[in-house]
Amino acid sequence: QVQLVESGGGLVQTGGSLRLSCAVSGSIFSITAMDWYRQIPGKQRELVALITSDGTTNYPDSVKGRFTTSRDNAKNMVYLEMNSLKPEDTAVYYCFAESGDLHYWGQGTQVTVSS
Repeated sequence: QVQLVESGGGLVQTGGSLRLSCAVSGSIFSITAMDWYRQIPGKQRELVALITSDGTTNYPDSVKGRFTTSRDNAKNMVYLEMNSLKPEDTAVYYCFAESGDLHYWGQGTQVTVSS
C-alpha cells in the first residue's frame, strides 16, 4: 500500500506561481513513477507531469516550460512547481503513484488562478 497526501494548493493571480507537495508513505520501494494529474469539473483527469524512479520527467505541451516536477527521495516527497499560471490551469491537482499494476491517488488539492 502507498499513501499520498497533497498540499500547497490555493488561490493565485494570473502569472503567479505555486508549489504543490506530495508526501509519500507506505511501500515506497515498489513505486516506479510518480505523476501529477489535474481535473476540471466535468472533464477527465489530465496528466500534467511525470517523474520516474531514475528522475526522467515528461510533460504535456500545455504545461511544458511552466511546470516542473521533482522528487526528494530522502524526504519521500514529490513536488510540482507551477509558474506563469493561467486561468485555464484552475483545477484539482492529484498526486498519483504507479507500482506495477497498482495505482494510488492522493485526495487532491484545489488550485485556482484568477484572471
